[in-house]
Amino acid sequence: MRRELFRSGALIALSTSAGWISWSGDVLLLPVAGAFPMLWSLARKRLHATAISAAYFLAASRGLPQGVANFYGQDIWPGLLLWLVASSAFITVHSVLWADHEGWQKPLRYLAACVAMAVPPLGILGWAHPITAAGVLFPGWGWWGLGAMAAGLIVTTTRYRPAAALAMAGFWLWSAAEWTPPILPASWIGVDLEMGASLGREDGLERQQKLIDIVRLHPPGTTIVLPESALGFWTPTAGSVWQRSIAGTGVTVIAGAAAIDGQGYDNVLVKLSADGTNILYRERMPVPGSMWQPWRAWIGDQGGARAHFFANPVVDVGNQTVAPLICYEQLLVWPILQSALHRPGAIVAVGNGWWTAGTSIINIQRASSEAWARLFDLPLVISFNS
Repeated sequence: MRRELFRSGALIALSTSAGWISWSGDVLLLPVAGAFPMLWSLARKRLHATAISAAYFLAASRGLPQGVANFYGQDIWPGLLLWLVASSAFITVHSVLWADHEGWQKPLRYLAACVAMAVPPLGILGWAHPITAAGVLFPGWGWWGLGAMAAGLIVTTTRYRPAAALAMAGFWLWSAAEWTPPILPASWIGVDLEMGASLGREDGLERQQKLIDIVRLHPPGTTIVLPESALGFWTPTAGSVWQRSIAGTGVTVIAGAAAIDGQGYDNVLVKLSADGTNILYRERMPVPGSMWQPWRAWIGDQGGARAHFFANPVVDVGNQTVAPLICYEQLLVWPILQSALHRPGAIVAVGNGWWTAGTSIINIQRASSEAWARLFDLPLVISFNS
């Protein structure tokens, strides 16, 4: 009994370390997440598998309690509650699908868990997915790299796990030695801002003029990306101000905003140029809870952000087709894979992360976006507010 408790405790400790290290915000550490399936498969009881799953996910998402406290201006207890609720999908899936069977039962069950946490509905909470490391181990391999990563993760749940772990470690070392970050698309630039919680909340002419002044610093022919919520509430008046202000500059601006109507709002990216303004992209997966609140419709209430789950996976900006990812979408698997099916020429990742102060959430979003860009060998534009 004592030996079994020690063994289980060691697996839980290792799983905690895997979640903590891999999701620390350094892209080259993402492959450490590949240890989770192996540790999960080594559990001898369902309770132990549940604890291993909880340890990994809670360690990986450890910034959530502090982030929620920052966002709502409250103490950390509501954040801790949301942290536990958010982990429920990952823990439940891996607990239910675990089985103490030899042969191919366990790897097939892990494959089911892997898919379940990658696509809706459970994939809506599918953060910290080990498959994200595919871009680090197999940069430029595209869909073949995704398949190789999935195969490696599955084999680590079998008795061939030492060989799989050794092979994946070899690819990891080779990739780390040769690693190069994604490049920017030609004539594109992402602007990082440090405007804190005021971005998106102060949308008067003074704030718009500050952003316009930033844009006007760039040469003609440049496409400038501003963070999520940069424009605040999107109105025809704001569009007219921007169109007049950048007339003659020769620049195009992609910026975040909120498009409101009587039913709620869309978290969007807007295209601004001297030729006109229009909504370019509507977010497929807003943050559950703080933005996307589907339960309000069940009680006849209105409001909250709409989720356009499988809409607009790519958009056209001039002669460039891009895959947009707004904030929370960068932590999930299915939005980027859906976009990749449409062969984009670049990825545009934006966020408004003022509420993540004191956490590594923005760095994790950047690392995840970088990994996906390297997997599909795509240029990457990143723009965040902090």
